[in-house]
This record gives sequence, structure tokens and C-alpha cells, in this order.
Amino acid sequence: MVKDRMAVLTALMDQGVIPVFYHPDVEVCKKVIQACADGGAPCIEFTNRGDFASHVFYEVTRHFAVADPRVIMGVGSIVDAPTAGIYIANGAKFVVGPILNADVAKVCNRRKIPYSPGCGSASEISYAEELGCEIVKVFPGSSVGGPDFVKAVLGPMPWTRIMPTGGVDPDEASVKKWFGAGIVAAGMGSKLITPELLDAGDYAGITKKVRETVDLIKKVRGKA
Repeated sequence: MVKDRMAVLTALMDQGVIPVFYHPDVEVCKKVIQACADGGAPCIEFTNRGDFASHVFYEVTRHFAVADPRVIMGVGSIVDAPTAGIYIANGAKFVVGPILNADVAKVCNRRKIPYSPGCGSASEISYAEELGCEIVKVFPGSSVGGPDFVKAVLGPMPWTRIMPTGGVDPDEASVKKWFGAGIVAAGMGSKLITPELLDAGDYAGITKKVRETVDLIKKVRGKA
């Protein structure tokens, strides 16, 4: 099933929490991603880390195209256009990076793929929007100023959509601070898919943790 740019952007914002995950084992990836989807988070940011990560991504994306078409596979940790092109060819429906790269934006725009670059200032956010980015990633979220930074940016730039990664935890206090400041979604990695759950192969536990986080965000947003 083809998922267009607008549908993907809407899904990311509706979901609220974007699981950020990488593992070198294809079978582990399949199980973790299925667990996230079953918990209400079918939009996944697979990070481009480790040898042959793009090959793992390709196998996983092909699997879910048949096994569970709800899953929307995105790629993270993208810093250059050639790498973005490889992942788009392998089925990536959105691209995320720790930095802002204009060439990546051009590649993504040409293919109508949402691009969320890492920004750490109002000027970077504004430039990203000029390049066509609908949702900007604030990274690292806690280090650039946290929820106060989000509020400060949205004051003069209320049209901005911010998705921080780093510093947003799956607990009520953290979710209230960040979403109260005005973010549209948040990337969560090891605080959501914890090493303990992963090491134990507790995929039901991952589903439960994701479901609790999705429901918490809905509650905080007043959608529960």
C-alpha cells in the first residue's frame, strides 16, 4: 500500500510517540516493530547505525509490506543525500536526521517523502521550513533547551511543528511538559524499548509499554 506524504505526516502526529530502534538481527527487528505496531505505534524510526543497516531495513520493510501494511517504516540518523536515496529506494516513508542537510531535503521533496532534520536554533528551524520540512526534529531535545526552547520558538513561529528526540521520557511528568509546550510528537528510544525488555525477548512487554505511552499522550492531549 502506497502511503503518501500527507498520510505519513498525519500518522506521525496522531501517534505522538515515534519508537526509535535499531538491531542488527532482522528477526529481532520484525518482532520489536510488530510489538510497537500492536501497541498503537506503527510508525517506526529505524536508525541507520551498524554495518549493513540498509540491508536489514530492506528485509524488514519487505516483510511488513505483506505481514502488516499498517507499519510505516522511516529511517533515522541520515546525514547525507546518497544515504537518504538508498533508504527511500528500500521503502522508507519518512526520513529523520540529527542535522539539517539541504541536499537531503531536495531528495526527499522530489519523492514526496517527509524529512525531519535535527535543528537546535530558531534559524535552523526556519531554514528547514524554507526547505519544505513540515515537522522539524529538535535534537538533542534536552540539550538545546527542552520544553522551554519549544515554547520560545512557537511564540514568534506558531506554525512550526516540532518533534524532539532525546529528553522525552515515557512518563506523565515528561509527557506533560513537552506536549504542554507544544510539540506534535516525540522520538523515544531505549526509554521506550528498554534493554531489559529487549534482552529478555519480552515483546508483549514492549507492546504494553508502547500502548501505555500512546494512551498517556492521548490523555495529556485531551483525546482520551
